[in-house]
Amino acid sequence: MKLDELKVIVTGGAQGMGAHFARRLFEAGAKVAVGDVNEEGLASLPDGIHRRRLDVSDERQVVDFVEWAHKAMGGLNALVNNAGIIRDGLLVKKDRNTGEVTTLSREAWDQVIAVNLTGATLMVREVVRKMVQTGTRPGVIVNMSSIARHGNRGQSNYVAAKAALAANTVTWAREFAPYGIRVGAIAPGFIETPMTAGMNPKAREALLGMIPVGRPGQPEDVWLAVKFILECDFFNGRCVDVDGGMAA
Repeated sequence: MKLDELKVIVTGGAQGMGAHFARRLFEAGAKVAVGDVNEEGLASLPDGIHRRRLDVSDERQVVDFVEWAHKAMGGLNALVNNAGIIRDGLLVKKDRNTGEVTTLSREAWDQVIAVNLTGATLMVREVVRKMVQTGTRPGVIVNMSSIARHGNRGQSNYVAAKAALAANTVTWAREFAPYGIRVGAIAPGFIETPMTAGMNPKAREALLGMIPVGRPGQPEDVWLAVKFILECDFFNGRCVDVDGGMAA
């Protein structure tokens, strides 16, 4: 699909990669609707981009948002499924000094699954339902997974969500093919965003040392992959790693 033909929802689009995607799409002539819980960030987006508060973990909000976006843009044929959070922690940890054993809380598990997996799934369900109801085709969905899907210490909740999202990209590509809807995924590595800016300096340096290209990724690097999936009508049911070689 051509970018200027898109009527696209971008979730988690108030800051970081999502905001970059929204701006790039808008600059390319797409009609864009952004949802995020960060209302201050939403207000900073360029005039002409539709924006509305959205908590993807709230099913009612998802249903209402998709209906609103469809009306605001005069249609809907694409989704960049980007909203996500992190609540990192080892599943079980023993303190070296005190011997105290702590665990990842159920709350931290539930919060990440609710946004990164359940919310992402609800967005796909409602966007595809709207496209099928209106007979809109072709359509395209880009899911934001992560190289963490291969397994990453201290991220059991995040890994579970991102691995499932990558696997369901294949499932949904097969399910939605009769409706002319493609589904792809992108797995970013270490990308410079507000989410990564607050990292522990030692952990940050360790991660940078694992990237063969020798630098962190930028939102523009990931945008190029998003653009490819949106535009390449023969790409379907696959996940693209954008990690500087880190996963290898």
